Amino acid sequence: MMITPIHRFRDIERRPEYLQPDKCVPPPSHSSLGTMWFIRDGCGIACAVVTWMLVFYADFVVLLVMLVPSRDYIYSVINGLLFNMLAFLALASHFRAMLSDPGAVPKGNATKEFIESLQLKPGQVVYKCPKCCSIKPDRAHHCSVCKRCIRKMDHHCPWVNNCVGENNQKYFVLFTMYIALISMHALIMVGFHFLYCFEEDWTKCSSFSPPTTVILLILLCFEALLFLIFTSVMFGTQVHSICTDETGIEQLKKEERRWAKKTKWMNMKAVFGHPFSIAWLSPFATPDQGKADPYQYVV
Repeated sequence: MMITPIHRFRDIERRPEYLQPDKCVPPPSHSSLGTMWFIRDGCGIACAVVTWMLVFYADFVVLLVMLVPSRDYIYSVINGLLFNMLAFLALASHFRAMLSDPGAVPKGNATKEFIESLQLKPGQVVYKCPKCCSIKPDRAHHCSVCKRCIRKMDHHCPWVNNCVGENNQKYFVLFTMYIALISMHALIMVGFHFLYCFEEDWTKCSSFSPPTTVILLILLCFEALLFLIFTSVMFGTQVHSICTDETGIEQLKKEERRWAKKTKWMNMKAVFGHPFSIAWLSPFATPDQGKADPYQYVV
């Protein structure tokens, strides 16, 4: 059998001298459960700010250019409430995805005491990350931006300035879904508004001048179309990844499946919570992830 670079690296990790627990600085004694998770990455912070600004711009055009000047009061109220509700859920999902611990492994836990606490039997091995000096659970990968090993890491997304992992994948999926929905809603309203302006006088269909109205609508149309395609693809990719129980990194590296195969429904419940309810669609409902099993580090 051909030995790939990944297998060769794993063989090095299996050697007892590779762990070198004496060279690891023990993790902080205080718990990180009460601290806020935030990645100080300039590119990620800029992308997150741009995301919020684009949503606010879309809301500005929808309300002040299309809905407020409309003479159909019922049309304006219904579409205004619907768009703003979806926009609020999208931003709330983005907020939770950005500030939630994605499943970081305690940094520097590759200590002699921790390894002894695992009560390894003959033949059992553990993997150590040489970058953050932590004992890696199965299916964990190191993120060079977060500088931590992340359990079931799918990818690092600069748009949410965070990794998408075991604990925040639900919020990322909801974020892509709600952005796709408001993008589709905005495109439909732009189409109707253009028809309305062509039939009526352009000076009466908007509070702005006709050239300004056209520019604002075209920019919104371009933004909505771009993000509708992008987030729809991301949403479909994430749902497929959840159903197959295979992260983006595992698919990219074509890693051999070493974990038990479960049904698609069980995989969905593991991410969104059990049982199925309206809470699946809420960014405020936290799925019960349970406590990490110390033996998940053992292979």
